[in-house]
Amino acid sequence: MSLNVGVIGTGMIGQDHIRRLTRVLSGVTVVAVNDMDQARAQAAAPAGAKVHPTPDALVADPDVQAVVICSWGPAHEEQLLACIAAGKPVFCEKPMVTSEAAALRIIEAEVAFGRRLVQVGFMRRFDADYRRLKAVIDTGTLGAPLMYYSKHRNASVPEGLYTSDMPLNDTLVHDADISRWLLSDEVTGVEVRVPRRSSRGKDLRDPVLVLLHMASGALVDVEISVNIGYGYDIRGEVSCEAGVAALPNRPAAVVTDAHGIRQAIPEDWRERFIEAYDQEFREWIVAAGQGTATGPSAWDGYAATLVADAALRAVDSGRLEAVGMIAKPALYS
Repeated sequence: MSLNVGVIGTGMIGQDHIRRLTRVLSGVTVVAVNDMDQARAQAAAPAGAKVHPTPDALVADPDVQAVVICSWGPAHEEQLLACIAAGKPVFCEKPMVTSEAAALRIIEAEVAFGRRLVQVGFMRRFDADYRRLKAVIDTGTLGAPLMYYSKHRNASVPEGLYTSDMPLNDTLVHDADISRWLLSDEVTGVEVRVPRRSSRGKDLRDPVLVLLHMASGALVDVEISVNIGYGYDIRGEVSCEAGVAALPNRPAAVVTDAHGIRQAIPEDWRERFIEAYDQEFREWIVAAGQGTATGPSAWDGYAATLVADAALRAVDSGRLEAVGMIAKPALYS
C-alpha cells in the first residue's frame, strides 16, 4: 500500500524531494503540492497531483496521509502545528523553526498529542559513512570521545542571498546535530571566532570557527567556510582516549596526468549526500505509514535552534554563551 504525501514548498529542495519520491523510492505517491508561487507549484506537481492554494488546504486534504515541508523557514511553525493538529506525520526540512519559543510550541503540541509525528531533515544521520563512524564510537573500543572536528566547506554561495548570519543560523545546525548524535551528548555552551575574512566572500563573515562545549566535557571544533572555491568538502574526525576515527574521503576515480595525481570532489550537497537523502526518506516512509516518526525529532530541532541562537550571541559578545535546555520530555527519550 502506497503512502500518499503532500509537499509544501516546491523550490530547489522541494523539487529534488518530489523527484526522489516519484522516481527513486517505492511505497509513496505525491498526491498534492503547494507553493506561494502557484506557477512553480503547477510546474513541479507530478501527473495527477492536486495543487492546493494554501498549506492549510493541503494539510486538510483527506487524501494526504503525510506531509513534507520544504517551505521558507519562518513558515514552518504554522505548518508543523497544522500537521500535528491533523495527526499527520510530517517531514520538515531544516531549520525546524527559527526561534526557541517556536520550537517549544512544536514540542508542547506534539507532547500533548501523545505520539511523535515530526521528523527534521538532518540527513547526515542517514549517511553510511557517518553511521559507521558512530558505530565505532558507540562500541567504546577507542574509549571516551574527547574532541570532534567537523569541517563544512562550500565552494560558493549566492551573492546577495546569503548573509553573514547564515553560517551560524543555517549551516551550523547540521554540524551541531551530527555532533550531538555522534557523541550522544548535548551542547552546553558555544564560542565563535572570526579569523581574517576570505576575499572570495567580499563582505560576508567567512570563514568562522565555532567551539561547542558538550555536557560530558568533550569539545567540538566546527569550521564553516562557504566560499572555499574548490568544491563541497565535508569532514569529521573524533579523537578518543585510545585512538582516532574519521570519515573517509568520498570514493572517486583517481586521475594521473601531467598535473599530478588527483580525485574529484563533490560539487554540492546534492551530490555528496544523495544516498543519505534517499535513505532518510526510505525510513521516514516506513514510519509515516505507521502513523509516527522515528528519525531526528522535534527535540533535535529544538536543540539545533538553541545552538544557532547561542552562536549568534557569541559572535557579537566574543564570549562563551550558555545553552540552556528544558527538561527532556519522555516522548523523546
